[in-house]
Amino acid sequence: MRSNVLARTLVGVTAVVGLSIGSLATAGTSFAASQTAANSAVSAQPASALASENFGLNTARAKNWQCWLRDNGYSPGTIDGDLGTNSWKAAQRFFNAQGLNAGTVDGDPGPNTIRALQRYLNFFGYGLSVDGQAGTNTRAAFWDFNAYGC
Repeated sequence: MRSNVLARTLVGVTAVVGLSIGSLATAGTSFAASQTAANSAVSAQPASALASENFGLNTARAKNWQCWLRDNGYSPGTIDGDLGTNSWKAAQRFFNAQGLNAGTVDGDPGPNTIRALQRYLNFFGYGLSVDGQAGTNTRAAFWDFNAYGC
């Protein structure tokens, strides 16, 4: 009887050890992402509509821009110095009402919104090229325009 119990125990232990080693040997490959999936995760595009885009403004100057929008009747939401979706929707509405063609009011400051911003800043004598790119001159003009506010 004892040899039978010993044999069963030995078979059971061997089976457990074998399964454990087999599981560990395949765990590295069974849970690893394929190279295609890994590359896709690395090259994913940012969600710009959900992100903030202050175009070089610090918090104080971004608050000044938000106050400018609010004071002109376009609510940017919370005056927090974070030019997110609500702030850019307010700016797009403002620009469109001024005939500056910001395009779709989606809160994403894309090329149409940047062109509208450049046209608007040019009303104040900044002399920007209206190219839809938030380059050095556009950022400097936007910075200067928002020196005062709230």
